[in-house]
Amino acid sequence: MSVLLVGTLDTKGTEFAYVRDRLLAAGVTVLVADTGVLGPPAFAPDIARDAVFSAAGANHEQVRAAGDRGKAVELAAAGIAKLAAELHKQGKLSGVLSLGGSAGTTIGTAAMRARPVGVPKLMVSTLASGQVQHYVGTRDVMMMYSVVDIAGLNRISRVVLDNAAGAMIGMFSVGCEPEASVSDKPVIAATMFGVTTPCVEAARKILEAAGYEVLVFHATGTGGRTMEGLIRDGLVAGVLDITTTELADELAGGILSAGPDRLTAAAIAGVPQVVSLGALDMVNFGPRDTVPDGYKHRLFYQHNPTVTLMRTTPEELDRLGKGVAEKTSAASGPTCVMVPLKGVSAIDAEGKPFWWPDADAALFQSLRNWIAPYVELVELDRHINDPAFAEACAHKLLGMMAHPVHKGGVR
Repeated sequence: MSVLLVGTLDTKGTEFAYVRDRLLAAGVTVLVADTGVLGPPAFAPDIARDAVFSAAGANHEQVRAAGDRGKAVELAAAGIAKLAAELHKQGKLSGVLSLGGSAGTTIGTAAMRARPVGVPKLMVSTLASGQVQHYVGTRDVMMMYSVVDIAGLNRISRVVLDNAAGAMIGMFSVGCEPEASVSDKPVIAATMFGVTTPCVEAARKILEAAGYEVLVFHATGTGGRTMEGLIRDGLVAGVLDITTTELADELAGGILSAGPDRLTAAAIAGVPQVVSLGALDMVNFGPRDTVPDGYKHRLFYQHNPTVTLMRTTPEELDRLGKGVAEKTSAASGPTCVMVPLKGVSAIDAEGKPFWWPDADAALFQSLRNWIAPYVELVELDRHINDPAFAEACAHKLLGMMAHPVHKGGVR
């Protein structure tokens, strides 16, 4: 098993050699992959750039001659991601480490995102103190800020690179596999927000007592995408999608959207799912002055100085109800939508800031209008955080997983 060291050896060969030597001195096996495209590499790599570009279906010499740096980075990223996946499948890769600026970070993290959760991934980047969602994606990629540019060895860069090598050495030496690989408990994925925590926590305890391992995802956009990805990877046996709030952000332009494919993976995979309407009463924005001008007249709740919540309207909830109905109706596996008629979040209750019965009624009626007859729709005269609602959701999912009925009958 080796650490894959990914980098442009034509422009940052000295720095990569420094990190490689630190790893080797600690007894770590290293595979160096050259993703450069300009000049010759500073030292001979274990994986030449020709192999990297070939894996992306390109010819290195032709890419270099074209002089299109953006295209070269795109191809290098695609090639190294494919090679990293192959090395891991062959049992030859136990970690990925890279250094770089914008191009190097794009390439290095592509290799990291191609590896499962649990495989050590460390990116030393000049961009790590800024917005890194694009680079991290839904994997456990660690970003380390380089402080100075990766351009030569100096009193700062040596310390940073020493720490990076030390971190990888530590992760490599521990040699832990993801917990899922050593547990025989089937996995249930659940979604939670602060305003639905009581519901999900109560349901989680019931599911865990029944012998399941529950992975709870914070419905912040990335959380929803991560859950959908694990479902697509075949790692999830059941879904307790209590908190579908990311759909509201996708509809109204909030900052926590999980994209248009949210609430589709379980439907496609045929995984049993219990879906509810948690926090569909709100759209998330940053500080109050970041709210788009077109929304200034709306009802808001300041969750904290950096999070502003906007109440969804009856018109928006009508559209959200139809969206939930359509996505759950497309499911090939057992699906139930649980409706809490007394409110969908902690602040959507009588006497609370977002209590708006007419708006919620539009959501509930839209569901009734559009949901397919073979999708179970359960309406409870309870608030979403009522213990009885949580218990009903948990037991509904347990029953579906024990006796899954698909569109075509019993599995």
